[in-house]
Amino acid sequence: MKTTKTFTNRHRGPHPGLLAIVYTLLFNAGLYQVVSFTGGPHFPGPWESSEAITTYFQAYPKTVLICAFLQFGAAIPLGIFTATMVNRLQFLGVRAAGLYIALFGGFMTAFNMAASAHVLWVMAYPGIAQDPTVLRALYYLGFSFGGVGFSVPLGLLIAGVCIPAAFFKLLPKWLVAFGLVLAIIGELSVLSLVIPQALFLIPLTRFPGFVWLIAAGFALPKSVASANIAK
Repeated sequence: MKTTKTFTNRHRGPHPGLLAIVYTLLFNAGLYQVVSFTGGPHFPGPWESSEAITTYFQAYPKTVLICAFLQFGAAIPLGIFTATMVNRLQFLGVRAAGLYIALFGGFMTAFNMAASAHVLWVMAYPGIAQDPTVLRALYYLGFSFGGVGFSVPLGLLIAGVCIPAAFFKLLPKWLVAFGLVLAIIGELSVLSLVIPQALFLIPLTRFPGFVWLIAAGFALPKSVASANIAK
């Protein structure tokens, strides 16, 4: 007589949901250093004058330095999150190009975040802010890394996870739909390179993206059942 025993295999690795939370906390802690909710001094936008940009970095180098430190720190858990999510999807039986698209998008997002943080660090270095021409060039370079350089590859990460997960029914339908909308917005944010009015698409990808990453990290199954037939 044959008997069938079912075993549960668990994925081994960091918890992606917790990694997404750490990433979100570090990123927003860095952002908190340079934003103002009361109309006070704040990180200048690319639409502001050269004088406003130069004045801010000359007046608040320590604040910018702390922001750069935390933003660089946030890139690390995001990269680990990407590797963990892709590996877990493989563990769950997914064999699709979307996994490698997600891996590329997630790593590129993390690398661009780190590059943006390094540019900020240079801008906060003593003497750099006193040269308006150099400072302005560094500012736009850092903004491109941390702006469209963030939102476009993040869209690829989200789409690369969502589409295979949808086919294999590994994520709730609402989370897949939410992710696909974010992915489309992220890809459309590339238009901000030629149409300044499209800049709003970058935060529209970034901030809802925190919610999606955390939700997906907790929702993706971490175990799979396998059957063993014994006599």
